[in-house]
Amino acid sequence: MRVGDERTDEFTVADRLLTDVGGTLPHKVLSTPGMIAMMERNAARLALERLSEGKVTVGFEVCVKHVAAAGEGARCTVHARLREIVDERKLRFDVEVREGERTLGVGTHERR
Repeated sequence: MRVGDERTDEFTVADRLLTDVGGTLPHKVLSTPGMIAMMERNAARLALERLSEGKVTVGFEVCVKHVAAAGEGARCTVHARLREIVDERKLRFDVEVREGERTLGVGTHERR
């Protein structure tokens, strides 16, 4: 893996990615845990595509802001970029979820 490696994927806001916050919202939207799951999954896939055979990573830190909503059925993109490699084993990623031009969530994710 190299600093600067990137990966983008698409997903539809549906099923277990949704919440109505315990009935407090009139419509279901992308949940924060669902958004984080997509960020972590994309970073994990980026690492997996570049690691040696039989090697895996586990996530151990997530720091994100969920800044906008996306409704059920929205098509979103998730992006991960390797920002830093620490001690040859900790991978720090910049992560972002967007719906078109709108940023829904942004932050960092670390794996080792």
